Amino acid sequence: MSEAKVIKRTKMPNTTDSMAKELRNLGIDTGDTVLVHSSLSSIGWVCGDEPAVVAALLKAAGAEGTVAMPAHSGANSDPAEWGNPPVPEEWFRTIYENMPPFDPAVTPVRGIGRIPEYFRRYPGTLRSGHPQLSFCANGKHSRFITEGHVLTPQLGRESPLGKLYELKAKVLLLGCGYDSCTCFHMGEALNENMPKKRMGAAVLKDGKREWIWFEDFSYDSDDFEALGDDFEKAYGVIKGKVGNAACRLFDLREAVDFAVKWIREHRNL
Repeated sequence: MSEAKVIKRTKMPNTTDSMAKELRNLGIDTGDTVLVHSSLSSIGWVCGDEPAVVAALLKAAGAEGTVAMPAHSGANSDPAEWGNPPVPEEWFRTIYENMPPFDPAVTPVRGIGRIPEYFRRYPGTLRSGHPQLSFCANGKHSRFITEGHVLTPQLGRESPLGKLYELKAKVLLLGCGYDSCTCFHMGEALNENMPKKRMGAAVLKDGKREWIWFEDFSYDSDDFEALGDDFEKAYGVIKGKVGNAACRLFDLREAVDFAVKWIREHRNL
């Protein structure tokens, strides 16, 4: 969407202060730990773009709070799995041999928006070490959340999602739907009968680039909107707006526990 169209859809400029106030009104309290999924364009015109949104999130959570976001780098993966768009099979070997290795300080976020990409570079933000599905965090619990991210299962108990579960974090969907809700993937990882597949990534091992293969669950978000609709019927999900962005705020632990049972029943695992 062009900036001109965004301006036309915005009644008043969204500022750091106005967004922080709306986040607090939504239910983010000082000292909260919050996992944020976001869409910058959904908010409307923002005075300061993504830096203003990050500042508002950190202001709402306060000095004793923690903000976390996905920092996924899906391009560092097996090209045989790529579909949007696919690449010719004759390219695969070149990609296996030349894909730059994951570096938490350098590797960009891909496919999840401008806010997480800015957040990973924000002063004080830490990033977990997974080559494909890393997370970033800034605040009191950032080191606890990001350290020790195991290679597989990527989104299980020993991942940042598992740490956020322990911390009784909240989830904020800021202008995006349940199809973006990564904590539902932890519900998949806790179902041991989930199908698995081979995955690959470029990593640094002892200072040298190496392509590695590993096995993990075949994560699938295709039914997450239906899962989220049923979750809302069972638990208290707070709804509101930040600027023009429709938002949902809910308890991560409740969402994961609900997802474990829902996925087992609806996918016949």
